[in-house]
Amino acid sequence: MKKGLFNLLFIVCGLVMTNQAQAQCDTVATTCAKHLTSQFISDGQQYRALLLSTEETAEFHATFYGGTTYRIAACNGLTDGNLIFRVYDNENPRNLLFTNSDYKNAPYWDFKIISTLDCVIEAQLKGDNSGTGGCAVVLIGFKQ
Repeated sequence: MKKGLFNLLFIVCGLVMTNQAQAQCDTVATTCAKHLTSQFISDGQQYRALLLSTEETAEFHATFYGGTTYRIAACNGLTDGNLIFRVYDNENPRNLLFTNSDYKNAPYWDFKIISTLDCVIEAQLKGDNSGTGGCAVVLIGFKQ
């Protein structure tokens, strides 16, 4: 009986923690969406990852199509500048195309693609985040 009660309590705690993490990511995604202004249309995806420390890195894959102007918005928390993101060319691994750390951790980047390109987007908590984790959200929008 005790073992069954313990298992049930463990499952309930896991569900509550998952629900809280999901709610945190929803809040961050809503805050981040303000960077996709009316000029940009969302690609319909919300790239999310729970990062537990500044040592962890989330990795997302995206294809950008030639002749299109894009905006990548990346957020963690309710204020800007908490998330470092890097964009790499997937064809030439580790060929860094952009990092917002060169621009005071700007929350978004606008760019135009000449020819279709597969990319890897990495997201990492800013180094002085006091070791606290959080939800990293990356949104991608494009101009018509």
